[in-house]
Formats: sequence, structure tokens, C-alpha cells
Amino acid sequence: MTETATRYLYLARHGEASPDESELTETGRRQAALLGERLRDLPLARITHSPLPRATQTARLVHAHLGPAALARLEPPALRPSDAAGDFVPYAPTREELPVECADAVLDGLARQPAARPELARAALDAFTGPVAGPEPRHELVVTHAFLIGWLVRAALGAPPWRWVGLPHGNAALTVIRYAPGRPAALLAHNDAGHLPPALRWTGLPAEPRV
Repeated sequence: MTETATRYLYLARHGEASPDESELTETGRRQAALLGERLRDLPLARITHSPLPRATQTARLVHAHLGPAALARLEPPALRPSDAAGDFVPYAPTREELPVECADAVLDGLARQPAARPELARAALDAFTGPVAGPEPRHELVVTHAFLIGWLVRAALGAPPWRWVGLPHGNAALTVIRYAPGRPAALLAHNDAGHLPPALRWTGLPAEPRV
């Protein structure tokens, strides 16, 4: 039997982007730098990111703020773009799958999004989840988008495929999932923005009560 070890998956949404999403705002750059400071001593083996500019720029800033020991542990290439970490609808539910009370709202919202990319959703599960081969635990960072974070959290909790909907994620917030051999996936942190000061903590989230 092949030996496996625990994977620690760190998921971060990109920093705040400009209206045309072509670059990070000044707020987004500060968020990304602070995320890098938080992760600076983590034993990361790999940083994967969405190929879109806002995620690419975030990943570069995170990398720039890692400490020397962390940088030395990264496998080359230090930054790895991946379509599986991109911005896409992972799953489009049918009306029959949805609770009656929210079906109209969910379907109306998804109608304004591009078509679902189930092949990328499957690729993300294959690439980023589950224990890893070998004897040593592995720490991986994926800089991505809110929809994919919701999809991976949903999968970790064993929720129905449509339940990625309704899991918003703040800019540069951190989610951590542990995949240990022989154990259920564990959601260790979700939407954690403790590294951000209050003025930078709420971008990318609905305008609702903030605590």
C-alpha cells in the first residue's frame, strides 16, 4: 500500500481588485502583503494561483513577504498558475436540487454568471484535496477566488454539490482544510481575516452587519 501523509490546504481569495479586475487596488496590495506576513514562516511546499491578474498579483505579493526559511522550502517553480484555481462556476444545480425557499434566488444569481465548468471543478478536487503521497505532511497555498473556495469547503464538509452557493469569502481572507489519512477532512479555519486591520477586513463580502 502506498504511504500517505496529511495535506494542509491553505485557501486565500485574491486581494481587492480594480473595477475592471485588471489589477489590485492599493487596498488589495496591502491585503496581499499582510497575508504574506501571516504566512511568512509556514513550511509551504507549493504556491498555486489562478492565472487571472488579480490572483497572480496577490500570489506574487504573498511570495515577496515570506521569510527566508519559508522561501527555501518552496519547490520550484515558486509560483504555479493553474486553470483549476481559476474563477469559474463549479456546479450549476437544477431547481429540483434546491430548497424551495431559495431556489429562485440561487437560479437568478447563477443566470448572471458564465456557464459552469464542471471539468475544472473536478480538476481542482483532484489537484488540491486529499492526503498526499509520501511520509511527510505537506502544506500548500492556493490563491484563488470565492467560488472555488466555496466549492472546496463544501466538498470537505460532505455537503450537496449545490451548497458551494452562499459561502462568501473576503479578499485575502484565509481558509485552512486538513486532509489526514483515514480521517474526514477537517475545516480548521474559514474566512479568517485576523491578519487584516478592521479597515481592510471586509472587502469582497456582502454589505451586512460586521462583527
